[in-house]
Order: sequence, then C-alpha cells, then structure tokens
Amino acid sequence: MKVRLFKPCVGEEELAQIKEVFDISWLGMGGKVPEFENKWKAFIGATAAMGVNSATAALQLAIGAFGFPKGKKVLVPAQTFVSTALAPLHNGLDVKFVDADEETLGMSVEDLERKYDEECVAVMPVHFGGHPVKMDAVVEFANAKGLKVIEDCAHTQGGEYQGKKLGTFGDVGCFSFEEKKGMTTGDGGMLVSDDEALVERLRPTRWLGIDKDTWKRSAGYTQTGEQDAYHWYYEIDHAGFKFNMNNLAAAIGLAQMEKLDWMNERKARAIGRYMEGLSDVEEARPIVPFDLDGYSSYWIFGLRVPKRDELILHLKAKEIATSVHYTPLPMHPLFKDHKEPCPVAEKAYGEMVTLPLFPEISDEEIDYVVEHVRTFYGK
Repeated sequence: MKVRLFKPCVGEEELAQIKEVFDISWLGMGGKVPEFENKWKAFIGATAAMGVNSATAALQLAIGAFGFPKGKKVLVPAQTFVSTALAPLHNGLDVKFVDADEETLGMSVEDLERKYDEECVAVMPVHFGGHPVKMDAVVEFANAKGLKVIEDCAHTQGGEYQGKKLGTFGDVGCFSFEEKKGMTTGDGGMLVSDDEALVERLRPTRWLGIDKDTWKRSAGYTQTGEQDAYHWYYEIDHAGFKFNMNNLAAAIGLAQMEKLDWMNERKARAIGRYMEGLSDVEEARPIVPFDLDGYSSYWIFGLRVPKRDELILHLKAKEIATSVHYTPLPMHPLFKDHKEPCPVAEKAYGEMVTLPLFPEISDEEIDYVVEHVRTFYGK
C-alpha cells in the first residue's frame, strides 16, 4: 500500500465553481475574489478580509501595514515555516526567536517574556500544526508592552480557542490556502482584521500600488462626465506588490468553504484512530496535545519518537510518506546572525515525524501506518 502525506480534497464542487470563471473568461482578479473575502470574514468573525496569493504575502503586508521603524525587532517562534520570519526581514526589521512550548510546540509565553526588549514592536504567534497558542496570555503581554500582534494562522482554517475563531485575537490574522493546508485554493492566502481602514489601505498595495484594479475599472469604478474615455485610468502613489488573489483561486476557495467543517471533522476522526492504534506504544508521543473534544482544525498529525530517522526509513520502505515540520529557524544559515537559545524547539526537532493526514485518508491507510509504527517499536 502507498500512503500519501497530504492530499487536497477537491472534486465536482470545485470544478463547478471553476466553470463559472471559465464561462465569463475572467481568470484574473475578478468578482469571485470579493465574494470569497466576504464569505471568509463572516465565517471567521472579522470586520474585513483581503485575498492574496499566499500566506507569505499576507504576513509581509501585515507587518508592513504598521510602518515600523527600520531595524526594530519582531518576536517570531523558532518552530515555524520560514515565511513567518521572512515577513519582518522583507520589511527591513530584525527577528528575535522565541522558543517553543514543551507541550504544544507553539510559542512559549514564558520565553516570549524573557526574549522581549524595548526594541521589539510586534509578536507573531503561530498555531503549530493547528493547535492554538495561548492567545489570551500573548495578547495580554503584547498589550502591556505596546506590541502589535500578527496572528499566523497558516496551520489552521476554522480552529477555535476559548470559543473564538483563531485569527481574530490579534491586530491582523493571516491564513494559508496552499495545496497541502486544511483547505486550499491551489496557492493563496487571506488577511483579516477588525481594523477595516488598515485593510482598505492595503488593497492597493497587494496590486502594485494601483488605486483601481482591473475588475473595479471594468465594473464602473471610473471617472464620469467628460472623462468617460478614461475608464482605463488609474494612479499609483506607492510601491506595491503583485500579491493579488485571482478568480480561479477564489472560485476553488468558495467550494472548499462549503466542506471545510466536514474536512476538519474527518481529520479529527483520523487523528483519533491514530491515537487509539498507538495508545500502548510508549515511544510514540503525539506531537501536540490533540484536543478532539473541542472544535479542532489540525493540519498535521505527527509523533515525537526515539530513533526518528530510523523510523522514517522503515516507513519509507513500506511506501508510507513522512516529513519533519520543521527545522527550527535559528538552525538555518540564513539566521546565523540571529542566534537565540531555543533548546525546546531544537530537542523536539530531533524527535519529530509527520505522518499522513488528509480528509479522505481511509481507515485502511491509517491502520497500515499504525501497523508499521507498532512493528518498528516491537509491538
């Protein structure tokens, strides 16, 4: 049996939405984008939303929105994908790495307090694997120190903490819809905030600084009267980026939203089966404390194990895909000048393995993976 690590759940619903885009022959930034934005902000419970081509773009725009002085520091978790740290760097800021929480592998609030200094201007918590960071504590600390909170929700789409949707605790929330994530638009992302003015300021920035995108110009957002011939006219007052979402991505997103709750439920069920099958394997500790009783939106299922590399090779021989999420950022050459003590993240890195998880994974596939993990540890 061959078992994939990730697999997007796409089918006829997405094709029907794509057909609508093809029928009007408008594949770029068109009417599906604001439709998706409005649906997402209602689902999340935010005042404003803006679709972009990736969570990386959303993070970069979010950091740039505040106009922080060059050289100031942003507190970033050591245990995350590199996009979280690149956003400050691309905005001329420095990064300061915060160690992982031993239990959740999300940002440690205790280490956040230790790493803070007066040069820090923002904090970027990441809900690692979809497990919530203690956002009440992070926000309380940030407010006391005058820090902006950019909530990196790349690993969660629809997850909650204390009855509130993740992505709505900070000043800005940033989501990923990349192919492997909890829901997908192929590639894509979303930025949300309760500061509507902030989001509206960013709309031209995602489109090269142009004040009227092509869809708006075609829909009558033009000058009138004697200048009707100038329907094409636009102005640029700052240097923006080509970060916009397109109609095809938004169409797929609209279809994915219709089954997002179902996909989250299916993954939670799969995680439960994994945990039941491995419950007596003392060496196999779940990567995070999966909470399957509350509303969960987990992206990965993984273990912390001894002999991690040997297990990966054992599973590879059985055609079971695995990965490791992630090498702690301070260990990369790019950040050689940003060394911070992050012993929890570095220790966890040597033990972590990600196992197959996606909404349509079958019981037989899960049991096959479980069987060979158990075999490796002599069960």
